[in-house]
Amino acid sequence: MSGLAAFAEALLADDAPCPPGLVTWNGSAPDKRFAVYRNNVIVGLVDALADSFPVTRALVGEEFFHAMAREFLRRSPPRSPVLALYGEGFAEFIAGFPPAAALPYLADMARLELRRVQAWHAADADAITPADIAAVLADAENLPAARFTLHPALFLLVSAHAVVSLWAAHQAESVAAALAAVNPAQAETALLCRRDLEVEIYRIEAGTTAFIGRLQQGQAFGMAVEQALQADDDFDPAAALALLLRAGAITHITIPRRSDP
Repeated sequence: MSGLAAFAEALLADDAPCPPGLVTWNGSAPDKRFAVYRNNVIVGLVDALADSFPVTRALVGEEFFHAMAREFLRRSPPRSPVLALYGEGFAEFIAGFPPAAALPYLADMARLELRRVQAWHAADADAITPADIAAVLADAENLPAARFTLHPALFLLVSAHAVVSLWAAHQAESVAAALAAVNPAQAETALLCRRDLEVEIYRIEAGTTAFIGRLQQGQAFGMAVEQALQADDDFDPAAALALLLRAGAITHITIPRRSDP
């Protein structure tokens, strides 16, 4: 192991000794200074996770979250200097973290919050206007073959738990009252998209999930509708498009050229 790697490893391990070869400007023992530096690094990384996963933190409390985050960062230190993006793999760590087993929805909440961070930092793109899509919908002949380009900040998360309702409850004025009305075992799917400077989170049904997922994969409108109807007989394409428009999630529509006679 190189000296730099040993230094980095020692920074994240509470019981690791001060790396050899360190010296101080005044000749004093470097171990105390290194301990302060180590503490500052760990606190900074834990705080970065706390900022990105506020509802995950609220669900378990400050003390539990900090202990869990410290264990995570020892196993998965940052690979990028951009701390705002730190947390990839945190949900998977939580899913396998025995002390968190009593909260089976916690890992999916972390997944939702990671998607929210990713949506916030995704590339910008201009959304089409209602007039643009009205023109496309009016062309009944070519509409089934139309392909929709969705915003880079759009994400879907399918969960076996009520992650959207749990998230929304923590945004309410009375969190305790809002949480009392949530059944965590209720399966929900989240649609996230950044509009202007705000990431919105919507709860969507199975048909809308299938429809948007197919559009993201590049499937034509007609095929996406067929897949959505297979997932949910009550799927309403107009309502799904209205939601995408409200979220600013459609950036371009490609209309196939008519074949020459």
